Amino acid sequence: MKRGSNMPAVGTYNQTLVLDMIRRSPSGLSRIELAELTGLSAQTLSNVARKLSLAGLILEGDRVVSGPGKPRTMLQLNRRARFAVGIHLDPSIDTFVVVDLSGSIVAHIEAPPEDTDATPDLIAGLAASAHALLRSADVPFDRVLGIGAALPGPIDDAAGMVLTPPLLPNWHHTRVRDLLIESTELPVVVEKDVIAAMVGELWADADHALRDAALLYYGAGVGLGIAHDGDAVRGRTGNAGDIGHLIVDPSGPPCQCGMRGCLGVTVAPERLLFDAGITDSLETPWGAVPAGLDELRTRAQGGDARALAVCARAAESLARAIVLVNNMLDTGTVVIGGPAWSRLSELLEPPLRAALPTIPQITTTRPLRLVEARLGTDLAAAGAACLVLDSMFTARASDLMISAS
Repeated sequence: MKRGSNMPAVGTYNQTLVLDMIRRSPSGLSRIELAELTGLSAQTLSNVARKLSLAGLILEGDRVVSGPGKPRTMLQLNRRARFAVGIHLDPSIDTFVVVDLSGSIVAHIEAPPEDTDATPDLIAGLAASAHALLRSADVPFDRVLGIGAALPGPIDDAAGMVLTPPLLPNWHHTRVRDLLIESTELPVVVEKDVIAAMVGELWADADHALRDAALLYYGAGVGLGIAHDGDAVRGRTGNAGDIGHLIVDPSGPPCQCGMRGCLGVTVAPERLLFDAGITDSLETPWGAVPAGLDELRTRAQGGDARALAVCARAAESLARAIVLVNNMLDTGTVVIGGPAWSRLSELLEPPLRAALPTIPQITTTRPLRLVEARLGTDLAAAGAACLVLDSMFTARASDLMISAS
């Protein structure tokens, strides 16, 4: 449990700490409960609560009687005090969401990727969709904290630039952050998509069950989000989590890296569609992939042997990847989600869970805990929006650092 400080120099830390605790308690918290949780004095806590109330971030709730003494007034999050926009760029579909201060999605749209390689048009398309979504949700512009953009890696995190993601050639070397700031007049933060997804799951994790966890993201590609002590692991360049070349089947399909059975090519959606006989080529247009996965699900649910075999192989490959990742990280908890997973989860999850304890490479001493991502198909987009909230409203020990002048 994080503790507060009564030092005058750390007022901002205390405010974010108290706000975070109130946010994670749906019914709110009383001042007495907050004092017990944070270790703050009554005077410090009173000052913090007053500042949060004046900023419109918290509201006075109902009085609650719990035993002898005065009734307690509950402090509750004002969910509509602030909002953030999340954008996820994906080869098959772009996703846009608006979240409120609690991280709950209040508006959502999907749009086909812009069919152009002209950077101004690409950025203008994102800006137009974001503004249209805010208008449709009736969100006051002055309450929008900013935009988070989840991008396939690799990225240049310092420059806010997407570099050379193989599935998004039109976006290569685009300064997404700076251009989107110019186009929307809003603050913008960019992040690799799997890291954004991990941030979103942490933001939604009210009971702190994911303080140390891994997130397997399964969409157009596969990636890994990692949480350590409640923070997403970004790595030195913001590109942590590339597990596409983890070998899960030495006799599997060839990969462009020269090896066989890399996770990325083994469970690639276009590979599954080809192996199931839904397509006759591995060069499936990305716009057709979601419908193809829906067809794969329908065939498997109908008992089609070929479709069932494809799902079983994919589940075993994912299980092997999860075991290998957990051997290395020893998190014990693995979240799984993403667009491809959301479409196939009811077929993949049972055989995946059954396969986990049978993988011969397993070395950990306790059973793995596998949980479904809470943010569903909006995992990366909602995570991107939560990046904005997280950067402003999550208390971290580093905020206590005082530099000498």
